[in-house]
Amino acid sequence: MYAFTYERPTSVDQAARLAAGGAKVLAGGQTLLASMKQRLSQPNTLADLAGIPELSGICREGDAFVIGAMTRHREVADHAELRSAIPALADLAAHIGDRQVRAMGTLGGSVANNDPSACYPSAVLALGATVHTTQRKIAADDFFLGMFTTALNDGELIKAISFPVAKGAAYMKFVQPASRFALVGVFVAQTASGVRVAVTGAGQGVFRHKGLEDALNKSFTVQSAASVAIDASALNADLHASAAYRANLISVQTQRAVAKILG
Repeated sequence: MYAFTYERPTSVDQAARLAAGGAKVLAGGQTLLASMKQRLSQPNTLADLAGIPELSGICREGDAFVIGAMTRHREVADHAELRSAIPALADLAAHIGDRQVRAMGTLGGSVANNDPSACYPSAVLALGATVHTTQRKIAADDFFLGMFTTALNDGELIKAISFPVAKGAAYMKFVQPASRFALVGVFVAQTASGVRVAVTGAGQGVFRHKGLEDALNKSFTVQSAASVAIDASALNADLHASAAYRANLISVQTQRAVAKILG
């Protein structure tokens, strides 16, 4: 790594000041540290958020679960009340990466990084979650702007994310074996405002699929999901899968998610 200054703030305000001053924020470090080791990233200062207790934890507030930004994937996966109320979210967390990644990776770090193949952004978008930051509250539909890009301003930090309890939800992931990221992941949720379908791994970032949502709002059946033609023209194509293959996976994984919700 290149030389850098390490800071360990003990409050959100202190962390925000460091970030506003140009420090790179360290959450779980699953992407940042690897980039630094390869000298692809060269921050002058790292601000480690691990010393701020108020950024961790899971609590229920009415019909939503508020999860702190520094809550580890393993904690989300193992939380009994969350597993009972939103099993799809806990199950998603339980299958991110491997044990080491789940022990260190954080909800806030994953969402702020917005990797186009990450799992958490699909849950945030499909469940209609709200991102709580040091400056404001941002609706899921306004948060994700593109590959590794979000609505966060410079120096703005995620404090927590609130996930409404859905009537039904399921996440189906077709795993890229080497990385354990989603080659294609589909999160389907029956929310108070209707069915929401979020897709990760297939495009330049997480996105909602209007065609699938329209069909499932009319008739929430496997057959309805299967009837939707998936346009491959804007999807990724690489050595792992063609755009057409990813389009087929979107359809198949949506059908599987619907079947799982229907039981």
